[in-house]
Amino acid sequence: MIKYIGSKRALLAQIATAIRGQLPGGGTVCDLFSGSARVGHALKREGFRVWSNDHNAYAHVLATAYVQADRERWLERAEEVLAELRAVTPQAGWFTRAFCEDARYFTPANGAVIDAMRDRIAAMALEPELEAIALVSLMEAADRVDSTAGLQMAYMKQWAARALKPLELRMPDILPGVAGGPCRATRRDAVELAPEVEADLVYLDPPYNQHSYLGNYHCWESLVLWDKPETYGVANKRIDVRTRKSAFNSRPGIAPALQAVIGGLKAPNLIVSFNDEGYLGRDQLVGMLSGRGEVQVIEIARPRYVGARIGIHNPQGEKVGAVGRLRNVEYLFVVSERPVRLADAA
Repeated sequence: MIKYIGSKRALLAQIATAIRGQLPGGGTVCDLFSGSARVGHALKREGFRVWSNDHNAYAHVLATAYVQADRERWLERAEEVLAELRAVTPQAGWFTRAFCEDARYFTPANGAVIDAMRDRIAAMALEPELEAIALVSLMEAADRVDSTAGLQMAYMKQWAARALKPLELRMPDILPGVAGGPCRATRRDAVELAPEVEADLVYLDPPYNQHSYLGNYHCWESLVLWDKPETYGVANKRIDVRTRKSAFNSRPGIAPALQAVIGGLKAPNLIVSFNDEGYLGRDQLVGMLSGRGEVQVIEIARPRYVGARIGIHNPQGEKVGAVGRLRNVEYLFVVSERPVRLADAA
């Protein structure tokens, strides 16, 4: 899967244990801020029926491939599509100009391959799930040859070693369907969707500070939408990064937005993932959640993301900021209308 700030890859075991504690007999789990789709993918693997949602197009495509699409239905046809894409003739276009020449996230050689493959996907007019598998394969292939520290806010002054390798498509790890029924992926605003959610448990992993996922992963948004937008700045971000703002990235906005989500949900079980770098503190979140039932908090110490450990650099690659703390604390707030024993999850 793609490199992703805030990814819960290292916390999947704790999250799955907490969810199994709430739903020992299985059930339906809604991941309302699905991001990289790692959590939904892991839960589907364990047999849960999963509903993944995110408001960004690239995240919706990841969830469509990793949560909604079923291996037994799509694998054979997806192999044929990827084989056709591997045979395209590289042809530089908008992506190469925007992200390989005007900016330097990828080499021009790989950019020309990305352009040609993305144009071919658009021309195929594939079913949504099959198109999502092809797009995820291309996104992940590009991610393996990028020249960044993991975020698309800046790129390396010199090409990263991996960027010089040729782009290679691989089949994403598409999972078989689950016995409980079809999984699904939606692209909706979380506040608007919350009152419509029907699930045994809702997992919330909202943005928690000023870092916008759209701004951090604008290349993937443009690759998926293929709308070839106007761009701005050294990072060549999509122009709508300036206008597509989330209340969850705002210090005054996050509490009302999260309260609206929590208040709108009718699910009996809730797990909220947050950390100690967020705009809301531990006690604030406990207070916000306590109206729904007993709140148990699991604390997990983790290293900070690689960009924070490297430090701040200007566009010339010169270090201009000091490295802050190297670790943070991840929280899982587990809320249920009934008491649950979670000693093993800690």
